[in-house]
Amino acid sequence: MHQYSNKTFIKEIFTSIQGEGLYVGEKQIFVRFCRCNLKCKYCDTNFRKDNAKEYSTNDLFNILKENPITTVSFTGGEPLIEVDFLNDLLSNYNLNKNIYLETNGTCYKELEKIIDKVNVVSMDIKLPSATGQKNNFIENEKFLSVANKKEVFIKTVFDENITKEEIKTVIKLAKKDNTTIILQPKMPMNKDFAFEEIFDEFYKHYKNLRLIPQVHKFLNIL
Repeated sequence: MHQYSNKTFIKEIFTSIQGEGLYVGEKQIFVRFCRCNLKCKYCDTNFRKDNAKEYSTNDLFNILKENPITTVSFTGGEPLIEVDFLNDLLSNYNLNKNIYLETNGTCYKELEKIIDKVNVVSMDIKLPSATGQKNNFIENEKFLSVANKKEVFIKTVFDENITKEEIKTVIKLAKKDNTTIILQPKMPMNKDFAFEEIFDEFYKHYKNLRLIPQVHKFLNIL
């Protein structure tokens, strides 16, 4: 057995239905880390450690190995901030599960360390019009060049403030390797939000995309 264990704070570990992206509807184990390198204004995660618990990699392995669900989603926050913890877990313990990484698509150097141990990458592109943050498109491009070694799709949250320049940039990033784009309307939606028009603007220039809202919110589950 592996002798040394990294430790980190984890906000929660739970099982639920995946509510976003290409694998919507799949039963998964969710491991939600506390920290993030961004501060998106629509974020639904409380990053304070008040209700978080410190786990070693051995602790987490013992929890995951007892769970019969076959896919574990590492999410956050930004799980790649915890790359040393994840690398220890995925390199030294046999989870025997599909590894699904939910990430904001900026930590490309960290992804390089574990990409060979990941099965699916759900990569967010954070639009300034929706997040209130500066754009990270340069980091997104570098991230995709690493993530494309495995199955990856782009997920982008948008609202009525999305710009044509943002649409062009997301399409340009996706076109290089024909990566699927998941358009996710920001919730709750304004009743007058013309999301289908925005979808059509994407579709005129790129066909490999889908519009999928946050299904877990409609189902009233985590």
